[in-house]
Amino acid sequence: MSMSPSPSLSLDDKKKRAEDWFRTLRDDICTAFEAIEDDCSGPLSDRTPGRFSRKNWNRTNQADNAPGGGGTMSIMTGGRAFEKVGVNISTVFGTFSEDFAANIPGAAEDPRFFATGISLVAHMNSPHVPAVHMNTRFIVTTKSWFGGGADLNAPIPDEEETARFHAAFKSCCDRHGDEYYDKYKKWCDEYFYIKHRNRARGEGGIFYDYLDSGDWQADFAFTRDVGSTFHNIYPTLVRDKMNQDWTAEERERQLRYRGHYAEFNLVYDRGTLFGLKTGGNIEAILMSLPPEAKWP
Repeated sequence: MSMSPSPSLSLDDKKKRAEDWFRTLRDDICTAFEAIEDDCSGPLSDRTPGRFSRKNWNRTNQADNAPGGGGTMSIMTGGRAFEKVGVNISTVFGTFSEDFAANIPGAAEDPRFFATGISLVAHMNSPHVPAVHMNTRFIVTTKSWFGGGADLNAPIPDEEETARFHAAFKSCCDRHGDEYYDKYKKWCDEYFYIKHRNRARGEGGIFYDYLDSGDWQADFAFTRDVGSTFHNIYPTLVRDKMNQDWTAEERERQLRYRGHYAEFNLVYDRGTLFGLKTGGNIEAILMSLPPEAKWP
């Protein structure tokens, strides 16, 4: 007996499915991070375990002051393991400015846009536990695509730790495309490079953008797998070292590394530029900055 093909999804269905997934991933990650706080027995275990606080924000379109979506910030500060972590979701829509539209695929023909995604940055108390960045997103103009990735940012790099992080994302990529890992690892290395310091921001990971293979379901499956892979590997790395002691010298090294991290985000990061150019919530956009940093 032949089976009829499944009906294709409308664009509205695609938008909703992506938005719902990012919200679910946010909830799962926040639960995992709060469990880490409960279990942390390291140098700051006398603190009350950290908990996320949520803050909704709304956006208005700059051109006509019409509603333009919004998002929810989930922020935890001053925890046992997490010094500052944000897990933000947003869904925004509106019209790009003429100068910005020229740089976005499909926007020169029609400047209207839709974007939904999740953005996460974690800065840790322990210099031995790597900071991390992860985001995934779905963007629609006259074209549509997925983008995102995850990268490890260790003040004190550990080869075995870095290898485990990369192995997890290689397995993720290999489940979806033979060429994905090499392509997206290289893209990450090139993107997260601090040109004025002639150094990488961290230990890398994967970065992808403009993913539109022609099979939306496959591209969405890969994007979900990126989020799930992060959810599986990063809490494991945190738990491995969160209870270790650290020295004043190691803390100083961490703070100076954070200065480089902040420089990249303010000078080069496209996500920061996108948020500022589209009237996003400034507090959410700058969530990625560390709570404390130093420069020589």
